[in-house]
Amino acid sequence: MKVLFTKNNLDTEIISEKIGDHFSYDFVEVIEIKPLSVPHFDLKDSSLIFTSVNAVESFFQNGFLPNEDFTSKNFNKIYCVGQKTKKRIRDYGFGTFKVKKHARELCDFIIEHSGKERFLHFCGNLALDVLDKALPLQNISYRKICMYETTLLYPKIENNYDAVVFFSPSGVRSFIKHNSLESKKIFSIGLTTSEEIEKHTDSKIITSKEISLDDVLKLISKEAEKQNKN
Repeated sequence: MKVLFTKNNLDTEIISEKIGDHFSYDFVEVIEIKPLSVPHFDLKDSSLIFTSVNAVESFFQNGFLPNEDFTSKNFNKIYCVGQKTKKRIRDYGFGTFKVKKHARELCDFIIEHSGKERFLHFCGNLALDVLDKALPLQNISYRKICMYETTLLYPKIENNYDAVVFFSPSGVRSFIKHNSLESKKIFSIGLTTSEEIEKHTDSKIITSKEISLDDVLKLISKEAEKQNKN
């Protein structure tokens, strides 16, 4: 099986360890990320939301620092989506109050448990509108701050592949403009990415529940085992 990963900066050692003996694979970049310069402002007592690693990177690169002193009136709770986002926040020396797998799950938690807090959502220009549609309708204070721009690159793939792996809804939109998904096995990290894929094909989508490369590689290996048995 020949697999195309729609992302360049992946850990090739992990890929080789997990699937290298069974597959050949290539990489293509389908989106470009550009961090933005954001004027510094006081976070005050707001709760902070991060829905991507790129948002975390740009947040700290712009000189923002959360206040983790819970005895302070300007204490900042940190909410995030995904274990990779959580890990990046921890890499900068800060903890997280609540981590959910998907934006929709986080939105539901906030509505049920944190409706009296004021939220600042640090994200990219193409972030899903789950939070900004739902929270204001519940009279929850919410503001979105764009920390980076995502540009779709729309590559045209000349080689043939048996399988394609997607990592984000924007990556799907970029890939699909000049390339077909028909007759390919489709792997997706996360439900929101799969929901975007469903808009473009009726083919089966194999979705990783955990937002991690390791989990999607396990799914690819399992699919290969099924194929070998058949």
